[in-house]
Amino acid sequence: MKTLIDSLIASGAFGAHPNYAVVAGVVEFVAGAVVFLVVAMPFAGIVTWLERRVWARIQSRVGPNRVGPQGFLQWLADGLKNICKEDLIPAEADAPLFKLAPYLVMLAFILPWSVMPFSSNLILADLNVGVLFFTSITALTVVGVLMAGWASNDKWSLIGGIRSAAQIVSYEIPAGLSIFPVVLMAGTLSMQGIIRAQGWAPQHWFLFANPFTFIAANILFISALAEGNRTPFDLPEAESELVAGFATEYSGMRYTFFFMAEWGNLFLIGALLTTLFLGGWQFPHVSESPVVMNLLELVMFNLKVLAVVFVSMWIRGTLPRVRIDQLMTVCWKYFVPIAFLNMIGTAVWVAIWPRGNAVMGYLMFAVGLLVLALFLRRVVHYVRRSRMELYFHPTI
Repeated sequence: MKTLIDSLIASGAFGAHPNYAVVAGVVEFVAGAVVFLVVAMPFAGIVTWLERRVWARIQSRVGPNRVGPQGFLQWLADGLKNICKEDLIPAEADAPLFKLAPYLVMLAFILPWSVMPFSSNLILADLNVGVLFFTSITALTVVGVLMAGWASNDKWSLIGGIRSAAQIVSYEIPAGLSIFPVVLMAGTLSMQGIIRAQGWAPQHWFLFANPFTFIAANILFISALAEGNRTPFDLPEAESELVAGFATEYSGMRYTFFFMAEWGNLFLIGALLTTLFLGGWQFPHVSESPVVMNLLELVMFNLKVLAVVFVSMWIRGTLPRVRIDQLMTVCWKYFVPIAFLNMIGTAVWVAIWPRGNAVMGYLMFAVGLLVLALFLRRVVHYVRRSRMELYFHPTI
């Protein structure tokens, strides 16, 4: 970003003696608007279509298939429909807070894109505290959801907001503790610095660096799903209990903002896990052209993120919702102490092997491949069995 600003100043695009701060502000605003309008919003919309198609395949249904090829334009039709709907505000609601809440949730979704490392050079702001900024901004979600529940003046909305506050604040603790092992291994809070501390090969990723980081990655993933109100942790909006919870009284575009942020947060979850544990944009050096390398890195980063997004969809289409006591028990009795022990274990590991242990990387990668092979074997078994049941019992 600094290089781009210096180039624009040198070209005279902003006059002979421009104010650097003004130029930087203009460039970052334009870049942020482009990322939001061209990347963030379309991604959130397309994911709604993709997730519904994935659920349909998992549950032996068809899913959206009418609007556009394979129903691809369904997300656009749904968005336009919600824009055209009347924006209703309950008479007894706290109108200013009621209106502000969805924008806070959207802000928590938009701002983290500014530190997202799509490639070695494609990043809006490479902050030296990038991970801290990322996790701090996403925590604004709980403020927006709790504000929506309170301002609606509705008991179902209030219960949903309070559930969200308890859930998100609780799971931020194991999530934060699970980030520390990576920070200890990389020695930096910069998103780019963490990626550069890894390699392109899986055995050089922090996921397989040692047993502590492997466990930390799984805890972070589950905690991120809980923070994002994703099934099986979607208790703040449980339709069967709270008729949509904190969003019960919302309609039109404000209602859409909440769920646009929820689906868009899937990319943020995938990007955080990819950056911390999956090597980020790292790609073998196959070209001397910076443009070619950055394009390949961009593709690699997005493929890893989409793989995490697909697993999140798979989980949502498979598992039932847990109870609130089960949710809090898992967090406080299991995740918090395990994450704390992981952090201590990683500190000891780094003290013993400050440059890492290559043998452990290969060993952990082999174990990971074995677990994946056993899992896929079981998946194939159930897929074949379900097809046989449909063949012999076509009415199922």
